[in-house]
Amino acid sequence: MIKPNLVVFSHLRWSFVHQRPQHLLSRLAQHWSITFIEEPLMCEGLPFLQESHTEESITVVVPRTPLTDPGFHENQVEVLQPLIQGWLARQGIDHPVVWLYTPMALPLARVLDPVCMVYDCMDELSAFKDAPRRLWQHERALMQEAALVLTGGPSLFEARRRLNPNVHCIPSSVDAAHFSPSRLDCSSQAAQDVQALQGHIGGPKLGFFGVIDERMDVALMTHLADAQPLWQIVMVGPVVKIDPATLPRQGNIHWLGMQDYQRLPYFLAGWDVCLMPFALNEATRFISPTKTLEYMAGGKPVVSTAVNDVVSMYGMAVEVAYAYSGFVRACERLLAASDTAREVRSREMASLVAAGSWERSASKVNTLLCEARDMALRCPFSARRLPVPQGELPLEMTPDPVSTPW
Repeated sequence: MIKPNLVVFSHLRWSFVHQRPQHLLSRLAQHWSITFIEEPLMCEGLPFLQESHTEESITVVVPRTPLTDPGFHENQVEVLQPLIQGWLARQGIDHPVVWLYTPMALPLARVLDPVCMVYDCMDELSAFKDAPRRLWQHERALMQEAALVLTGGPSLFEARRRLNPNVHCIPSSVDAAHFSPSRLDCSSQAAQDVQALQGHIGGPKLGFFGVIDERMDVALMTHLADAQPLWQIVMVGPVVKIDPATLPRQGNIHWLGMQDYQRLPYFLAGWDVCLMPFALNEATRFISPTKTLEYMAGGKPVVSTAVNDVVSMYGMAVEVAYAYSGFVRACERLLAASDTAREVRSREMASLVAAGSWERSASKVNTLLCEARDMALRCPFSARRLPVPQGELPLEMTPDPVSTPW
């Protein structure tokens, strides 16, 4: 059976941190022929497309152009349009379903004459540092034109549900087997690599993995390191959009950089407490961190700042702190917890992990994709430009400033 074509435009690179796009699309590749088109990279000379293939047979396309304009800037679109259209034509791909992770790719998506468009709204991109000037305008249009909108958590769902009649909340899920302590192989290369990186670090170890950017509360990290100088804080992940020189450099904070997804369970196994030290600002108002369930799948207790989706979905199993001093005390409680308290928390975490698999999420998304595509084929015009439900006013999509409770 020939798989239908799904063309994805993403501001995130496939080889970057393994997160929502990789989890969902790798599983959807069982049912769809997927082309993953990244933002362009700069090159000398004439523009071209760089092609590679993943283990799941996803085709990753990286445009290379001589332009300095960032991302899917309108100047880049003028160059990319004939390149991408020509490449897709040579592959025999026409009228695909188009999936967007960034509204900035909307002008490119339109010229492909898609059967329908899907918007996976995994973040409030307009609130991020260095957000494109026209992002809000493009997202407004995309919310009107998309046949299907997915959101990365309940906060984003509430902010988007009245802007399109077909919005579904698909929260961050987890590959529980990948992080399960019972699946660890101490003789593996990943285990040996992690041992070399953190084996010499004493304890107790408090750890974080993920992207380190403007969402990180750097002052909280400083406070935590100063309050408990005997604790060792292990930070795993790439530093992006912020100056690494601004990060705290106390001797008990260890910045280990970006690491392969295969290594993360072995880092996790060596930690006593897992951290989510997010700032409470516009950039974090709508986030739904994937790492929450990943930490739990590794059987580790978690301390987080009061991120909305973390509180609403996982508050019964995560220690939520509302002040710097409270964050330190929460870590102290978890480190000193009795065996009985650990067992109770472990059961709560296991229940949440069991309910949140990526397989289940991908299956639901595949059903929604097929329904959107079938509807578009039956009713092309109505499926490509769906009206906002009558009687409901669209919500303002630019988030209000959020004051920190610290």
